Amino acid sequence: MLSFQSSKNVLSLTEDLLVRIYELLAAESDRKSFRLVCREFRRIDSLTRRHLRVIRIEFLPILLRKYPRLQSLDLSACPRIDDGVVSLLLTRVGPGSNSPSLGHWAWGLKSLVLSRATGLRFSGLEMLTRACPCLESVDVSYCCGFGDREAAALSSAVGLRELNMDKCLQLTDVGLAKIAVGCSKLEKLSLKWCMEITDLGIDLLCKKCVDLKYLDVSYLKVTNESLHSIASLLKLEVLGLMACPLIDDVGLQFIERGCPSLKVIDVSRCEGVSSSGLIYVVRGHRNLLELNAGYCLSLSTALLHQMKNLNHLEVIRIDGARISETSFQVISANCKSLVEIGLSKCVGVTNMGIMRLVSACINLRVLNLTCCHSITDTAISAIAYSCRSLVCLKLESCNMITEKGLCQLGSFCLLLEEIDLTDCCGVNDKGLEYLSRCSELSCLKLGLCTNISNKGLSYIGSNCLKIHELDLYRCTGIGDDGLEALSNGCKKLRKLNLSYCNAVSDRGLAYIGRLEELSDLEMRALHKITGVGLEAVAVGCKKLADLDMKHCEKVGDSGFWALAYYSKNLRQINLSYCGISDMALCMVMGNLSRLQEAKLVHLSNSTVEGVELALRACCARIKKVKLFAPLRFMLSSEILEILHARGCIIRWD
Repeated sequence: MLSFQSSKNVLSLTEDLLVRIYELLAAESDRKSFRLVCREFRRIDSLTRRHLRVIRIEFLPILLRKYPRLQSLDLSACPRIDDGVVSLLLTRVGPGSNSPSLGHWAWGLKSLVLSRATGLRFSGLEMLTRACPCLESVDVSYCCGFGDREAAALSSAVGLRELNMDKCLQLTDVGLAKIAVGCSKLEKLSLKWCMEITDLGIDLLCKKCVDLKYLDVSYLKVTNESLHSIASLLKLEVLGLMACPLIDDVGLQFIERGCPSLKVIDVSRCEGVSSSGLIYVVRGHRNLLELNAGYCLSLSTALLHQMKNLNHLEVIRIDGARISETSFQVISANCKSLVEIGLSKCVGVTNMGIMRLVSACINLRVLNLTCCHSITDTAISAIAYSCRSLVCLKLESCNMITEKGLCQLGSFCLLLEEIDLTDCCGVNDKGLEYLSRCSELSCLKLGLCTNISNKGLSYIGSNCLKIHELDLYRCTGIGDDGLEALSNGCKKLRKLNLSYCNAVSDRGLAYIGRLEELSDLEMRALHKITGVGLEAVAVGCKKLADLDMKHCEKVGDSGFWALAYYSKNLRQINLSYCGISDMALCMVMGNLSRLQEAKLVHLSNSTVEGVELALRACCARIKKVKLFAPLRFMLSSEILEILHARGCIIRWD
């Protein structure tokens, strides 16, 4: 508590100085502490805040009235937003407003995130674009029902520079034409999974939006004709073509002669693309920074010869390719600027090849060796010694790695932030002791590492205090004592997987309840836990957003009642094969106002009537639900029609 004199001195600071102090606070926790000091500090926060991500839609009117100078608004976590809500927000902002005037919050808004807002339609979008004259960026990705009318509404945002329409499944060339004509200033556009888009729409887009710097048409059935159109974009820097089945080497010839500013290209999983097509790209763009060509080629001698000219290449991903030691030698000799290499599931990766690669690529920060089964401690030692700046290393299913390799990583790679050791059966407690020297670790994946125990986890809990993601899937040697050590040290943990860790009991979940930052918890098939353990998690982990407790049969209704009462931030839940009753199910589905996705398969203690009541309780906001297949014929047609009408996706198991 501030003393009277020090409080008086602080409050004597001018508004300009307080604003400058506030802007120096980078962490949200610090800004929260700032605005809790006094009314004046709270007023400075209101005047200065530019970005807002809303979690509870019921608080949205109050927040928009409180922060009138917003530039960025993220509503992706509000599943219930629809045209009516938008109309309300643009007329009356918050309770107590007597005059229906346009919401001032919209006037300066530049960025709007509406991802997965399936309840919104063209009239709501039209109101938003007209009310936000400064709008420059809009994200409507995964709004699967969006089509040409919604695109027409967005086209009125004439100042739009960035637009994400991934998986807007109803969008056709007609809607894309509206955007191309209305939003001619577009610089960034993503159209992944917009399956109705054809060459015609891409051609018009390229003619009208000549300032495009970023274009992603991944998973579209466009042909080489689209690449001919794209090649005319003089400012294009990033081109995404992942899994486009109808493009081939002929199309990439157009790219060789066009797109003079191209720096990043992704042709991974393009079945028609071979080394010959990549040669065209490489030959025409010697300033290329990033090349993604996974699962579509084998490295030919001719392509390697062309790669000698890529002096500035920083990222190369050739996952699934067949590669030789000679290839590694050529890459290391000529691509000395590499900071990331993706070799996942490559055939021909050996210790000698890796040693040749890292001997010259000393600036590597990310290395993916997933499923490179021939790798041993020899290669890991070479990586550790040469790549001291490494921050991410993926070694899933590299079964011959032991504590010796981890000792080298713990000795030399002290900047390591992420390591994936999933299914590395050679990893043991001693290896984790060595690895715990990497105090910067934030993501550690140990799934299927059956030789680690509570002792190994205690090393991580004592030394790796920055960890925010930990995967212990099927680590059967981990129990309550290990979780105690983890909860004492890893206070920043946000994502934890304990599935099939059979030794964990209610005592272990009580320790998990101390992790206040935890937002994602997987705890499948923990047969020793009951409602007591679940209650401890619900009470302690207030930020919990994703919970998977499939096959937790011994959890009783008391745990589910606690979940319904305390876990208000839950967005996804898996209750399949749980013994939840009708009443508890209705409480969970009805009380969790942010719930968007639920898996409710084989609920042994629930009846058809109970499931239907639960679905009625959440039908206004649920986006996706998975149900037991026979219920398709037992649930009333009325509830199924209501869910369908509200855009809910029903999957049957």
